[in-house]
Amino acid sequence: MLLHNANILVIDDDEDVLVALRLLLKSKVKEVIVNKNPNTIQSLMQAYNFDVVILDMNFNGLVNTGNEGIFWLNKIKKQNPNVDVILITAYGDIDLAIRSLKEGASDFIVKPWQNEKILGTVKELLEKKKKQQPLKLNLDSETKIIGESEPMQDVFVKLKKVAPTDANILILGENGTGKDLIAKAIHDNSLRKNMPFVKVDVGALTETLFESELFGYKKGAFTDAREDRKGRFETANGGTLFLDEIGNITLRQQARLLTILQNRQVTPLGSNQSIPIDIRLICATNVPISELADEERFRKDLIYRINTVDITIPPLRDRGSDITLLANYFMDFYAEKYGKGAFTLTSDFINKLKKHHFSGNVRELQYALERAIIMAEQQHLEATDLTFSAIEQPHAPITQKETNLDAIERNTILSVIEKNDGNISKSAKELGITRAALYRRLNKYDL
Repeated sequence: MLLHNANILVIDDDEDVLVALRLLLKSKVKEVIVNKNPNTIQSLMQAYNFDVVILDMNFNGLVNTGNEGIFWLNKIKKQNPNVDVILITAYGDIDLAIRSLKEGASDFIVKPWQNEKILGTVKELLEKKKKQQPLKLNLDSETKIIGESEPMQDVFVKLKKVAPTDANILILGENGTGKDLIAKAIHDNSLRKNMPFVKVDVGALTETLFESELFGYKKGAFTDAREDRKGRFETANGGTLFLDEIGNITLRQQARLLTILQNRQVTPLGSNQSIPIDIRLICATNVPISELADEERFRKDLIYRINTVDITIPPLRDRGSDITLLANYFMDFYAEKYGKGAFTLTSDFINKLKKHHFSGNVRELQYALERAIIMAEQQHLEATDLTFSAIEQPHAPITQKETNLDAIERNTILSVIEKNDGNISKSAKELGITRAALYRRLNKYDL
């Protein structure tokens, strides 16, 4: 990324520093936002897509240990792990510099700085980011997989490796995570991409339909068989067969499927002649692999047959900034579909999104954005425009009571500091200890 395309955020409680950095950067970057209050970081990062954050390490001017800067550094990286953070301080403490880099800072600059040093550091980080762009699949126009979060990058790495092979793939994940899109992406990036991609929801097939749909039938094989019909295996010959909800088929259906996969041929109902098949098999299920391995429910020999490689699609609640990316994508998609013009998402809308559990994952988010666009009476979506279906009920997290004293103290300190938005004075007062004592505990627990 070039410097003139970059968005920069500067947070420092010294007005002179803000003015100096704004004057230095405003003519050289796309946009520079400055603010003296670190409590605005979250809302500003939701409103803008920053490439670099320049962050002071000490606020309030009371105790200059750098812990406040590291606290806000952790907040920033938690909200957006991909943003580069440059920490600045008037105290050239090499130990603090090393600690900040360990915590995720991209660089460390001592006040007073040289302008060339600031600009050089920003340029270097942007160039490095350009070389480390997130992996993207070479997908066709009908298949869109959106995600920059670390869990999705792990998925992309696996896809890049397995797609060109003929290995059988088992896709795992909750309902609504996009398992069908992943299956199509594997096919589109395989050597079979110009051959058929056939999807079957096998979990919805009865015993009778399972045989006729998958294997086909000859005319007269049963009462309504008025003509020959190819099964899905034969239709997918040379291409990819995607069996969705594989975890819901019966043991008898599993036995029939295993025979076909072992022999690589099918026999249509009403026929004595077997037909050779050449398919790449992809299966998907929302059943955890540990439950699938229960032989009373699923044959282990079939699991091994369909599971050369398994890919687990993360739930939306574990994908961090992808929620905002997907929300913007669906907003634009439905705004265009319904001819309602351009929309923007306000920070309170995004906050409400991020606080939601999304039991229905990407599908639930998609329908929520479609509903919001249809019902919107203005071009910027507020929190009140966002409603969630009662169909998806959030699951209460399972908590385990902590009994270790150090862990209890550490968790209490974290909770109080977050409650007070990083204000060390307020946190120390609420905890009933001095600021110095709180800092000692922050160092003790490496917070």
